[in-house]
Amino acid sequence: MPSAIENGLKSNGHSAAAKPYPPGVHVPSLTFFDSSPSQEIDWDTQRKHISFIVRSGVHGIVLAGTNGEAFPLSRTEKQELVRLTRKIATEEGRLELPITLGTTGTSTRDVLADCSAAKEAGADFVLVLVASFFHFALNKDAICEYFEEVADHSPLPVLIYNFPSVLTCGSIAKVTRVAASHKPQDFSVLAGQSDWLIPALSVGGTGCITGVGNLYPRACVAIYDLYQAGRFEEAQKLQYTLAVCELGFGEGGINGTKWVVAELLGYPAEARDCRRPYPRFVSKERQQWILDQVQVLEAEETRLSKSAAR
Repeated sequence: MPSAIENGLKSNGHSAAAKPYPPGVHVPSLTFFDSSPSQEIDWDTQRKHISFIVRSGVHGIVLAGTNGEAFPLSRTEKQELVRLTRKIATEEGRLELPITLGTTGTSTRDVLADCSAAKEAGADFVLVLVASFFHFALNKDAICEYFEEVADHSPLPVLIYNFPSVLTCGSIAKVTRVAASHKPQDFSVLAGQSDWLIPALSVGGTGCITGVGNLYPRACVAIYDLYQAGRFEEAQKLQYTLAVCELGFGEGGINGTKWVVAELLGYPAEARDCRRPYPRFVSKERQQWILDQVQVLEAEETRLSKSAAR
């Protein structure tokens, strides 16, 4: 359950000016690699995919998150992803599209270096996990001190990534408690999946960061827009279908998500693997299962795409 925290509450001359995280649907873009031994980023496929996301009308894009395989990426690669995304957004007339870049590191120092690199490359926000190599030594006070130090010194506003047990949290009760205690402009909270977007919005959440948006971004945005317009029955009906689809992404894992997105969007077969040692998604039975699971949303996405093209 990512949460947006204003990163200027404690000003020391170094931290970013406070600004709330933009509401709506943010897509954590996949990162595609070639089939060479070094598995370099496949920039042709990456450009196609980021263009697809930007053109869909989503409210923001997240780079080097979990779906984007943050930890296998170098700092330079992450900067290049930001620059490419900003270039595409500008070409598509969306110069102000919010870009969030994931940070990684085993120390506060490393994470802050990532924050500075994100700023230099043109990102708007940073997504921050606990530097958890020594997780066994990090009590509640240490974790709070870590996020406070990062927020105090990062040149960009911080999006806290609540990632217990290496899973997106999914706790509607936690969203409720945070939303009840803070105004969205001070500390906003987003769902980490879209299958509970409406529940999150109903208790004060401001949107979601959803891997489903890599394949069906317009459907995700439609749920958000319908709910905001007060068309609750229509939003709920679409939410039911999306929940079935989301199970495929969740159970399929990152490799399954990448495989099915590439399969249905027509990306090269050699660009469908995660960076090793993450295993390949090669089981024919599993491939058929994930295709059947996610395609329940295909017709609605096609309809929305045709409507946008008119």
